Amino acid sequence: MTLPDTSGATRRRSRRNSRRFGAVLRFAVTTLTTFLGLLAVTFFIGRVIPIDPALAIVGDRAPAHVVERVREELGLNLPLWKQFFIYLRQVLTGDFGVSVLTTNPVMEDIKRVFPATLELASVGTLIGAFFGVPLGVLAAVRRGSLADQIVRVIGLIGYSVPVFWLALLSLLFFYARLHWVAYPGRIDIAYEYTFTSTTGLFLLDAIMQGEWEILWDLFRHIILPASLLGYFSLAYISRMTRSFMLNELAQEYVVAARAKGLSEARIIWFHALRNAAVPLVTVIALSYAGLLEGSVLTETIFSWPGIGLYITNSLQNADINAVLGGTLVIGAVFVTINLLSDLLYRTLDPRTRSR
Repeated sequence: MTLPDTSGATRRRSRRNSRRFGAVLRFAVTTLTTFLGLLAVTFFIGRVIPIDPALAIVGDRAPAHVVERVREELGLNLPLWKQFFIYLRQVLTGDFGVSVLTTNPVMEDIKRVFPATLELASVGTLIGAFFGVPLGVLAAVRRGSLADQIVRVIGLIGYSVPVFWLALLSLLFFYARLHWVAYPGRIDIAYEYTFTSTTGLFLLDAIMQGEWEILWDLFRHIILPASLLGYFSLAYISRMTRSFMLNELAQEYVVAARAKGLSEARIIWFHALRNAAVPLVTVIALSYAGLLEGSVLTETIFSWPGIGLYITNSLQNADINAVLGGTLVIGAVFVTINLLSDLLYRTLDPRTRSR
């Protein structure tokens, strides 16, 4: 009786485990290097801008010896490399310092304002994906037609028009003239002190608590800034969807499906779009990250109490700790979503797992 040779299977399993370990190790090294680079860039930019954190704390009219004492307490008299390692140690423990503007720890302020940005970006991404994907599919299927040209023009405007101009114009038209939406802000002042939020996500809390009147008020406040962000997300998503669909519709499996007599709708929505969905997930994730980091102007114009408005107010008041902390958090979120989207792409597409 001949025993089966298991040495080949063992070697293959060992190679697979080695590749997986190598991939995990590369991912960990890439993540660590990226975050260290982000931390270094954020720190040194905060040190080279012409704002003295000591003066921001004590004021311009404070005596020189008081300013110098504060600088020593903050460690600003140390060499930059020593300041960086002190800052690195503090950040790793979750300490971003104290905000001069609010007198609260910066991390507490970020925990308070970040859910508003998360909610706004999430609704904007949903709007962008809901309309962007069908428009991109339509443009690809009707390539060269009037519908294709209209979709491409919509995308071009989304890429070209300054966000602050479109935001001001939309406020003038939909709020000041038509009164379709509520005034800038997140919630009406009548509900601001009676509505209790447990998660920081007002829409979710209102639904969980069954506060339908407050939910309608929240919707009237969020719909305009979210639609504005959704439009810019739509421009990117529709363009990439069109590109992916054109590539899929030119593949041989589409020709074979048509030869088998499958309906055009089934070929487009159940075959071509399914294959295009793999890279499209990454596109939507990156669009979401872009809205999280790029909503500063939108939050400022619409008085949306998110991290973008927080950073703007802190910068205007020379609150360097708050600016650096907010910038670092936004950058970390963007990098994390970027890395996770790449990992998700590799998981969904088996062809990339061996690379």
